[in-house]
Amino acid sequence: MRLVVLLLLWSCVLLVRAQSWQQVLDEVVALEEMMADEAAGADNDLSGQLLHDSYELLEQLASHPFDLNSATREELEQLPFLTAQQVMDIQDYLYHYGPMRSLAELRMIRTLDWPQLSLLPFFVYVDPSAVRHPISMPSLDSLLHSARHTLSATVRVPFYQRRGDRNGYLGYPYRHTLRYELSSRNHLRLGLVAAQDAGEPLFAKGNSWGYDYYSYYLQLRNWGRLSQLVVGKYKLSAGMGLVLGQSFQLGKLATLQNLGRTTNVLRPHGSRSEADYFQGAAATVSLLPRPARADRSLQLTAFASRRAMDATLNANGQAQTLITSGYHRTPTEMAKKGNTHISSAGTHVAFRQGALRLGATAVCSELDRSLEPQRQTLYRRHYAHGRHFTNLSADYAYQRFRLALSGETATDAHGALATVNALSYQPSARISLLALQRFYSYRYTSLYGHSFGESSRPQNESGIYLGVTCNPLPHLRLQGYADYAYFPWARYQASLTSEAYDFMVQATYQLRRWTLTARHRSHLRQKDNSEKTAIMASNEHRQRLAVSYNSGHDWTAKTQLDLAFTRYKQRSNGWMVSQHGAWNTQKGGCGLQLSAMAALFNTDSFQSSIYVYERQLQHEFYFPSFYGQGLRLFLQGRLDLPAHWRLAARLGYTNYFNRSHIGSSLQEINHSHQTDAEVQLICRF
Repeated sequence: MRLVVLLLLWSCVLLVRAQSWQQVLDEVVALEEMMADEAAGADNDLSGQLLHDSYELLEQLASHPFDLNSATREELEQLPFLTAQQVMDIQDYLYHYGPMRSLAELRMIRTLDWPQLSLLPFFVYVDPSAVRHPISMPSLDSLLHSARHTLSATVRVPFYQRRGDRNGYLGYPYRHTLRYELSSRNHLRLGLVAAQDAGEPLFAKGNSWGYDYYSYYLQLRNWGRLSQLVVGKYKLSAGMGLVLGQSFQLGKLATLQNLGRTTNVLRPHGSRSEADYFQGAAATVSLLPRPARADRSLQLTAFASRRAMDATLNANGQAQTLITSGYHRTPTEMAKKGNTHISSAGTHVAFRQGALRLGATAVCSELDRSLEPQRQTLYRRHYAHGRHFTNLSADYAYQRFRLALSGETATDAHGALATVNALSYQPSARISLLALQRFYSYRYTSLYGHSFGESSRPQNESGIYLGVTCNPLPHLRLQGYADYAYFPWARYQASLTSEAYDFMVQATYQLRRWTLTARHRSHLRQKDNSEKTAIMASNEHRQRLAVSYNSGHDWTAKTQLDLAFTRYKQRSNGWMVSQHGAWNTQKGGCGLQLSAMAALFNTDSFQSSIYVYERQLQHEFYFPSFYGQGLRLFLQGRLDLPAHWRLAARLGYTNYFNRSHIGSSLQEINHSHQTDAEVQLICRF
């Protein structure tokens, strides 16, 4: 039976539509590897939330493309796949040659490579008649006249029963989300998100307001000197993320793509994620008049926030652990809901003069109950604790021709230091080099900091990262990095001083409609032995070989092989072979898209799990891992109807050959297989 499935898997040609931004990002920027890099981190809950937030940022940017001819430098810097040099070159081209007549003119900018040229059309458009400066304040009548409304509903239905569904969970086993957004000319956004996880009660048992989680926001952009105002729930990022890092996660491949540039982002929190956001108001104000050429600016961002958080309390009523999962399915989880409040306020000042950019950040936070983690455990000894927290930082960037320097240096209330600095050089349009150094004291703490490193928190780590991207031949693109990290204090699964090495090399060859990708990654770490008396090697090697074909019209197909070889206490190997594809057609004002995947996997244990990113319905995110022996299938369809309606559905099926049940505890399914269906209805008017 398995042999038949394997032969079908290799021989079937599944139909796929022309590229979406997710497909392009996966092919040219290695989205899957970026996310696997983060998913394999020690803090799985937090890493999962950061992955979701990174995906949500790209989803928001793709849903609200902006006019390239009238775009400010700050708007271009929101795109995480552009380097500082590329942003500057786009601005210079528009200044010297005037508005673009089509996106084909982007090919005239020599620093834009294949990845950027492939991705930009999903996030920007051109209006040749656009006037760039000055930006006039829009009238309320014009905004309402051009307003667009989007209403969507998504529900996931499981065709199985977990143990908690029978006895343990407070609510129904269905996961569902409602969304509404009003947007107008990139000046105004108003949104509401209502989300419910499977097992959570609705209008009962602690959720008297109906849904378990709500997100809401009002955003104003480019109203005179008011660059941006957000009221409600929002996210902030500044510098390199040492103090404020709530935007696109700086993974190792993402850093190689944007050459480690600094980023300042204020955006609404329109995600169903319940972690790492502010609630209140934030505004960015331009303190200088907007010049005809955006090479000099002074901006002030100020924010204030107060929000509830879930926490595990100790016997003294202190917060032992801040919980970010957002699950409230059982009486125990519901009792922790919103039992701790945190108030925060801060400011960021950014000055730009030509090639020089300077910034300063200050953030103060206070909890209504003391945070006291179990610091008797060695690796938690220097975790954030207490009620009052303060962080200060300075960020800086300088760019001269093809040489760019960027970085941030921060300190906390106890004087502990953290710094990260990147130096990039592009000797030609065909090659770029990057060196990045970081030092995060084991005593440094930041409640909202997420930056480059082996883990998501900038703490207890020093290291050096070297990366290169080159195009030695017209159709060949090579990428690679080498990273060394040193951990002076104990960390999760390592009770002593330890080290880590990370190496990756990738080759992409594109010829006409064919694309061949080969990738190898070695991650060498040190962890505790079984007795926790010494550290030992924990080595992980992963390879991928993929070939895809794009018909250029309505379908593509992709065959992929993933391999994993790991060794920690014992050897564990695994592989997965998968076939992807979809098909698209347009007729009579209607559009139909079908996509599918079939995958066969076999791993020795969880240690050699295979991570695969599966494209989802709009605003949804799923990044599963598979271990054991089994088959994974999914089928997804989308029907675009006249009168601005869209209906989408997704069906996923997993069958394990070597087990009689899936999961554990309340999540246990008493079968070897599971099937989920999702349905989404979107109306735009």
